[in-house]
Amino acid sequence: MAITEAHAGRCYPPNDPYQVSAAKIAEFATALGDDNPRYRGDSPIAPPTFAVVIAAQAWNQLFNDPELELSLDRIVHGDQRLSFSRPFRAGDVVIATVTIDKVRVRAGSELVWATVDMSGREGDQICATQTTFYHAREALA
Repeated sequence: MAITEAHAGRCYPPNDPYQVSAAKIAEFATALGDDNPRYRGDSPIAPPTFAVVIAAQAWNQLFNDPELELSLDRIVHGDQRLSFSRPFRAGDVVIATVTIDKVRVRAGSELVWATVDMSGREGDQICATQTTFYHAREALA
């Protein structure tokens, strides 16, 4: 059974905790080419887009759900919105939970809206990301 509108509201179990470290923040900032000093040192904060590193692990639950019949090689990441309560900091232990918000099936393709909530170990929300994925049911030419 392929993904349908009926899958809206499906929430997956929380991911394994993700340990944010100063080294991971610095590596990410370097990959971006961003030399902002806030992303370095003993107590750095992470660049905002660091959230996608954690969200991607949660998205894997959605992509690997056999019931949805999604094929990663036919998915296009269409839109991304981030909402922060605070920045990620070295030492954070982040737990991410993904929920399918909405699905629209149109002419052999699906639009999937999903939210990943990212919270600290104590349950304090750090960030949420709302993402839209386009999935082509058939291989793109």
